[in-house]
Amino acid sequence: MQASSPRATLRAVARASATALVALPALSLVPSIAFAQSSLDPVIVIGTREPQALSKSVADVVLIDAGTIRDSGAGSVEELLRRYAGLQITRNGGPGQSGGYLLRGANTTGTVVMIDGVRVGSSTLGQASLESMSLSNIDRIEVLRGPASGLYGADAVGGVIQITTKKGQGPLNLTANAAIGEYASRLGDVGISGAQGGFDYAASLSRETSDGTSSIRPNDVNGYYNPDRDGFRRTTGSARLGFTPAEGHRIGVTATQSKLNAQYDSANFGGPPDYLSDPTPDFRNRLTTRVVSADYRGTLSPIWTTTVQVSHGLDDSHSGAPDPARFTTKRDQATWQNALRLSPDQQVVLAYEHLTEQADGVTTNTLKRKNDAYIAGYSGQFGPASLEASLRHDDNNAYGKSTTGSIGASYALTSMLKVRAVAGKTFRAPTFNETDYPFYGTAVKPEDGRSVELGVNWRSGASSASATVYRNKVDNLIGYNPDPDGTQCPPGYFGCSYNVAKAKLQGATLSGAHRFGNLSLSATVDFLDARDEQTGSRLPRRAAHQESISVDYDTGVWGLGASLTEVGARPDVGAQLGAYTVVDVRATWRFLPQWRLEAKVLNAADRDVQPVYSYQGLGRQAWVGVRYDMKGF
Repeated sequence: MQASSPRATLRAVARASATALVALPALSLVPSIAFAQSSLDPVIVIGTREPQALSKSVADVVLIDAGTIRDSGAGSVEELLRRYAGLQITRNGGPGQSGGYLLRGANTTGTVVMIDGVRVGSSTLGQASLESMSLSNIDRIEVLRGPASGLYGADAVGGVIQITTKKGQGPLNLTANAAIGEYASRLGDVGISGAQGGFDYAASLSRETSDGTSSIRPNDVNGYYNPDRDGFRRTTGSARLGFTPAEGHRIGVTATQSKLNAQYDSANFGGPPDYLSDPTPDFRNRLTTRVVSADYRGTLSPIWTTTVQVSHGLDDSHSGAPDPARFTTKRDQATWQNALRLSPDQQVVLAYEHLTEQADGVTTNTLKRKNDAYIAGYSGQFGPASLEASLRHDDNNAYGKSTTGSIGASYALTSMLKVRAVAGKTFRAPTFNETDYPFYGTAVKPEDGRSVELGVNWRSGASSASATVYRNKVDNLIGYNPDPDGTQCPPGYFGCSYNVAKAKLQGATLSGAHRFGNLSLSATVDFLDARDEQTGSRLPRRAAHQESISVDYDTGVWGLGASLTEVGARPDVGAQLGAYTVVDVRATWRFLPQWRLEAKVLNAADRDVQPVYSYQGLGRQAWVGVRYDMKGF
């Protein structure tokens, strides 16, 4: 199962990182600009829980804005995220199928996903369902790579994904998009937004359907292949309304809901007679996710800004055939956060969070957890040096008390070059499934992690590059034991949850971008060595390397682009999966200021993609559509 030794992988990581660090200054092709904030410096929130300039962040943060999302040609949130270093995507088939996201080698359960500041996902599975989300109502995605439990609590082992829906501003704007594609695929969305008289508003509705193809591979060695098509229907809606009664004060409400109805093939059950007496097993996943929140943010004095938010989240899943099992998660959360400005360049953040989780369907009883968290954060800039620190104490009625935190610093060596370092402690509690699900859950211990990273960021005009090396040592990493010989799990179990006593997640992420007039180039490389330290075995579904290259040419009227993503070989339960390469191409034509024709071909080379063992990705898929934006492109 091992493709290379840990030492060989580390040597490759070190060589690649050293090469990147030496090459950064050589990329300079245009006059330099300072790391100080400018009018073109985007603002992020994820790094400190409060707005800050991206250039001032000590943390390793990726920002994907609305324009990038719109022009990417990606068909889903997962397809978009896989183009960024440090994040690997797994999926049980094609679009609409369940999957996972491995941030810096951590389990999917080791990444926090938030929508508009509210944690989302299933408390039973321990993850959010990215397959249920539509790109059409997303304004921006922020990804924090690295330890973040000190700010965001349990589960932020690999990092945090923050999704922000569209918010109204300026005059009334209407948007619409309609597209058709192969596999009888259809997509349509409409949106409205604006602001007037102290009110801001935004609403959107999206619908996508596809007949798809079989999720299980035709040559599946276990004989589970079912030659039916596994299509899906996804409907997503969101609405935001805000009122500004006075300058510096805003009251807002937000609602987001997604409904996914997806057919799938289960690799745990074959066709008849293996699965009851159903002649055509019709496995389905019916998933409803909902987030409703209300918030107030106000500047109470020149040095004090307070934010209060209350929210309710729902994750309701019906899965299986012919008698679907139902799992429901409800989350109620209240947050009070205060930002205190000590000086123009120093800030303290103090926050309190109360979270209640309830899960039904795991056992015959309703399972509940309550968590109280106290958070303190600091950020300061001292000339060319920046410092960020966080400390969080959680008190949970199910797994007790835990204290996590992080500290990081950066230093601008020149106006173009900045070095940084971050160290942090993380914690992840077991999910309800991992402890209580019949014939699977066991008395697993919580995870504890210690992470360090070193990075360098370089920017000069239209050019930018970065390199980060990291190591995260995790005690009691929670995983899945297939128990092939029936001796490692309790009697009668079909596999079970278990602890990897000591795991090491280490690697490097490299990225670079440059713009030559109308031509834009970007590339990322991700090296990962994730192993069980006691056995030396690689952890499943982690590729040792992943690369992505994107090229776009845009005249303002015509646009052409292509993206290539290569995923290396990786182990899975009982198998070694081969590497694969996916090429996507896209084209746009703005025939009127507000109208644009769009065409794209996903997996243009029609490569065989095996995202996880026994499952297959979608083959070549061509799309054509038209997009309208009242404000113009």
